Amino acid sequence: MSSPAPNDERARAVQARIRRRYRSERIFQACGVGAIGFALIALLALLVSITYQSSNALTQTYVRLDVELDASTVDPRGDGSPESLAAGSYSRPLRNALRARFPDVSGRKTRRQLNALMSDGAEYQLRDAVAADPGLVGKTASFVLPMSDDVDLFLKGDIRRDVPESDRKLSDRQIEWVDALVADGRVSHEWNTGFLTSGDSREPELAGMQGAIRGSLLTLLVTLLLSFPVGVAAAVYLEEFAPRNRFTDVVEVNINNLAAVPSIIFGLLGLAVFLNVFGMPRGAPIVGGIVLALMTLPTIIIAGRAALLAVPPSIREAALGVGASPTQAVLHHVLPQALPGILTGTIIGMARALGETAPLLMIGMVAFIADLPSGPSDPSTVLPVQIFLWNDAPERAFVARTSLGIVVLLGFLVTMNAAAVWVRSRFETRY
Repeated sequence: MSSPAPNDERARAVQARIRRRYRSERIFQACGVGAIGFALIALLALLVSITYQSSNALTQTYVRLDVELDASTVDPRGDGSPESLAAGSYSRPLRNALRARFPDVSGRKTRRQLNALMSDGAEYQLRDAVAADPGLVGKTASFVLPMSDDVDLFLKGDIRRDVPESDRKLSDRQIEWVDALVADGRVSHEWNTGFLTSGDSREPELAGMQGAIRGSLLTLLVTLLLSFPVGVAAAVYLEEFAPRNRFTDVVEVNINNLAAVPSIIFGLLGLAVFLNVFGMPRGAPIVGGIVLALMTLPTIIIAGRAALLAVPPSIREAALGVGASPTQAVLHHVLPQALPGILTGTIIGMARALGETAPLLMIGMVAFIADLPSGPSDPSTVLPVQIFLWNDAPERAFVARTSLGIVVLLGFLVTMNAAAVWVRSRFETRY
């Protein structure tokens, strides 16, 4: 029997190596697909978890009560003026309405438990309703008013009745009262519109994100007005006009390094310079905007330089060939072509600024702010800090509101990224 020819052995060896190489490539591609699948599953699990936890905050529990608005109580001056109606007492008519439904309640402690079924904001909503319609004074009218966060959690199943009374926020007697109100058909679940229209509050059922939304928009406006023109001008100069020497190299290296600096460093800079040296208002959007502008500036410069570099040299050469100056060639021809890429980088940088928390904590935007800011110098907070504060709150009802706040923040981020994609697809020029 003759041995295989040397050429056949080499061919089989080559075929074996090819099979091993292709097998390795298939394994590598499978690992890539597995990594993407794992990331998608993790992202989906995160979104489902947050959405599920936030669902309880979408609605709020209300009760319908027949409230007798005695004129001597809600209109102490008797003239029906807005000042007199604002000075009236609305907690007493509210308590009387509850006691009218449960006349057997006696004793100070028991009455306090009954009054605790209502939210602290119910009397203010009652006052606003009377102020809007002074003709209600002296009459008995039906009002739909918010109940406390404990009742809201109980009716949504987050407080279980089979738990020992000592471990519950609601006593057995309070649960009986709530059941009686539900049996009367007085209790309803309404959309929690106040979450988007109200400011922050210590009471979970009254807390809203309007103040944080306004603060975020004012902060981003200051950031955009400062970082965009400065960043674009720096990118144009460095890419189109700056001489190639050691100084320019040092500037470029430092800009690239600044893009990787932790954001809290910019917060420390803002605390030391803008607050301690210049005495600017603490916790104001204007200071937060300046700090975030410094943080976003390197990102805009890098994105701007990349967009300018992507413009074909023929655009510049054609402009110069017809007699345009270098400045005219850049401003009239190159910069418009690079603008979609610059805008995309700017929007992405602004989206990153929207989600930053650490630098804003350092300049005092972590304080409890119940009033809505009307300008960039008013004390305010922002969406990430508001979520941070609610997450640290001891009340259990803030858990759902924290998740709903995250959903709102994610909505802002998705919208800004979608805007970046639209800007690129709308204005991009293909060569």
